[in-house]
Amino acid sequence: MGGDYAVIALYIAGMIGVGWIGLRLAKTKSDYLVAGRRLGWFMYSGTMSAVVLGGASTVGGVKLGYTYGISGAWLVITIGAGILVLHAVFARRLVKLRVYTVGEMLDLRYGGRASAVSGVVMWGYTLMLTVTSTLAFASIFKVLFSIPSWAGIAIGGSIVVLYSVLGGMWSITLTDIAQFVIKTIGILFVLLPVALVSAGGFSGMAEKLDASYFEFTSIGGETILTYFLIYTFGLLIGQDIWQRVFTARTPRVATGGGVISGVYCLVYGIAGALIGTAAKVLYPDLGSAQDAFATIAERLLPTGVRGLVLAAALSALMSTSSGALIACATTTTSDLLRRVGLKSGEVLRNRVTTLVLGIVAIGIAMLVDDVVNALTIAYDILVGGLLVTIIGALFWKRGTREGAYASMVAGTVSVIAFMIIDGVAANSPIYWGLGVSLIVYVGVSLATPRTPDSILSVWTQRLHGSDNPTAAEDLSASEIRQELPQ
Repeated sequence: MGGDYAVIALYIAGMIGVGWIGLRLAKTKSDYLVAGRRLGWFMYSGTMSAVVLGGASTVGGVKLGYTYGISGAWLVITIGAGILVLHAVFARRLVKLRVYTVGEMLDLRYGGRASAVSGVVMWGYTLMLTVTSTLAFASIFKVLFSIPSWAGIAIGGSIVVLYSVLGGMWSITLTDIAQFVIKTIGILFVLLPVALVSAGGFSGMAEKLDASYFEFTSIGGETILTYFLIYTFGLLIGQDIWQRVFTARTPRVATGGGVISGVYCLVYGIAGALIGTAAKVLYPDLGSAQDAFATIAERLLPTGVRGLVLAAALSALMSTSSGALIACATTTTSDLLRRVGLKSGEVLRNRVTTLVLGIVAIGIAMLVDDVVNALTIAYDILVGGLLVTIIGALFWKRGTREGAYASMVAGTVSVIAFMIIDGVAANSPIYWGLGVSLIVYVGVSLATPRTPDSILSVWTQRLHGSDNPTAAEDLSASEIRQELPQ
């Protein structure tokens, strides 16, 4: 493993080095939280792909392929579909708003303090998303060093926290580009072809596996539908994703770069499922399907190359973990801490918040044992609590502040209640959460006075503003309140 250790060590040193570069670039709040809103096509599409394809998409995607075959690709396919819809329909509008958080957008649209409620929901989502990717470090470091899960989580999580705290979104963006290149080479151009050839190609796999492993719907129609509800819709409204949209230099960059990223996600999803299917042929009696990725990398690849593929897996985990961490910190400072009188503009305060939340996420990850379930919790809370309110803000003028408040609370409570009743892995929480949220939003909005035209005019002006966002100023939370009519 000496060659593998060398590759991994170089990779980790490189990530920390990039963090120091980001430290020099992150001089303002805009630099730290949204990379100064200066990313072009390549950097934007690379960093967007990196943030959405994390531990669940890589380790979890191979796990689903090991369990269900090619049908296991649906989890990542629905993520790619969400990226495509987001950038085809919403991205141009979001870039023009010049906000930092989903909560600030809701404040602007509803003319109230909607970020107080949405911030709590988004905080829970981004924190659990950080936990998801941090948890997956255990599988990789177990193979590398034969250490306990908690130690692997501590090592991987600490690296992410270090470079995220140093340079914020600039560090994360620069590391994401490196991670995007590494995992493209490691997963698509090394592990995928080696796994397929070792398993005897498609004909060899077909001889050894049940036919259901090659049926695209064998995972179940209800599960596929649930994935679309959770992940496709979740990608439309997540703070971690919106915050990447806010980094685009122009609306055109966001749209074009995002479409490229969405297509890449579709390819990545199919690759992961095929690797998992090959692992089922080669190692049919694994104690845990979650070990499929690390096992096939350890046993099939020569030293050095194995280190590259494991570095690719680390790249996937670190990019999503760091993106979710900075999103959680942004929500905390911009939507929650300002409620108790703390300003969100100082870079130092954002760094301290990122550090504290990173430590909390590492601690929680040591207590959770399933990467896909952790991701399900995160997206169930997000979609059930916020989807209806956000879509309503963008497309239904009759939606009111009271309707938004009631919808967010009712949807979130319903999701949590049915997770307790039916279990975390059940499909029912997201169905009940969305249904209750929609009924409450429409009912309360129709029963309360319309949003004043003075508030809607400010919203419309921002939403249909210049396609050249460099001419506009960023909106802080306090500036949003000042811009709205009293």
